Amino acid sequence: MEKYRFIIVGSGWRSLYFVRIAKALEDKFELCAMLCRTEEKAERMAKENDIYTTTSIEECKAMKPDFVVVVVNKDSIADVSKEWMGYGFTVLCETPAALNTQTLNELWQMHKAGGRLMVAEQYIYYPTYRAQLSILRKGVIGEPTFLNFSLAHEYHGASLMRAYLNTSASVPFTVSAKTYAFPTVETMNRYEKITDGRVADKKRTVATFEFANGKVAVYDFDSEQYRSPIRDNYVKLQGVRGEMKDSTFLWLDEANEPQKSVLLGKVRRVTKESDNPNLRYVCECEEIRMVHDGEEDVIVYEAPFGIREMSNDETAIAQVMVKAAEYGRGQGCEEAECALRDALQDAYMAIIMKQAVETGENISSEVQSWHEI
Repeated sequence: MEKYRFIIVGSGWRSLYFVRIAKALEDKFELCAMLCRTEEKAERMAKENDIYTTTSIEECKAMKPDFVVVVVNKDSIADVSKEWMGYGFTVLCETPAALNTQTLNELWQMHKAGGRLMVAEQYIYYPTYRAQLSILRKGVIGEPTFLNFSLAHEYHGASLMRAYLNTSASVPFTVSAKTYAFPTVETMNRYEKITDGRVADKKRTVATFEFANGKVAVYDFDSEQYRSPIRDNYVKLQGVRGEMKDSTFLWLDEANEPQKSVLLGKVRRVTKESDNPNLRYVCECEEIRMVHDGEEDVIVYEAPFGIREMSNDETAIAQVMVKAAEYGRGQGCEEAECALRDALQDAYMAIIMKQAVETGENISSEVQSWHEI
């Protein structure tokens, strides 16, 4: 199959994820160029990462990529995405798609006018979450009703929230929220490991989302959680006929007898050379099995690209990249529209949650343009 060709607009920390994916999946992707703002940055990125870089928009346009990855700062993502959509390209932008409701609606209107936009909302493609969702979709615990979770922040959290509760982007909701600050020992940031025992206040936001379909979610997330070894994730989802707690499913069979199943993953650890402690090794998930009563088991997840020495985050992003490339070639248009509607709703839910934190009031959602049927 002809490789999917793409360019990267932006040269920050997050842009390197797409570089690593292109190198790991060189049989699928061809990184044509990285567009940098300055010659100095272009030269440095080219040297450090062995990729082609440029400062010329016209040169990038002439390459006619299948899609354009927009990975710039959050304040600029929407404007840069609009720019490249206006050039006629399929855009895959980093999250969130925009920081205010007006711009979210403008992006939807551009899509309805023929613009092609996808958002790199990757969390639903993480191996564990993908496996859990595949089981839930089979109705093992019945219709999900109540979710208590601490897995990801803001728009990522909203995406997982609606996925677990099987609730569409058009369902109205009300949210109440509060942010607390708790002293926590710092352990690691994006670039380095911290071992001097320094303590800093870290923010934790707790929010309750009540949906018009009667379902409820309690969102709970700490700003340290992504990297800290002393702050873990959890999820508990209750349904009519059972519940899921992290890797464990408790449910009733057809005879209404209680059953228990557990998810077990096969993970491969790969050590790499890097000055960044976050990149010195990756734990790549090969497969996940659902084990019943310690004996009977079935595979519920397999690495979609095989073993490529990619992190879970990179594996998830790569799946979104494939969908963006197919969209750029005129495939999966209906699925792409649904994904965009979901991503806009994710960003909107994050905006509403922030309003609830700032005002101390219950905030109700309003009908937006992407809610149209």
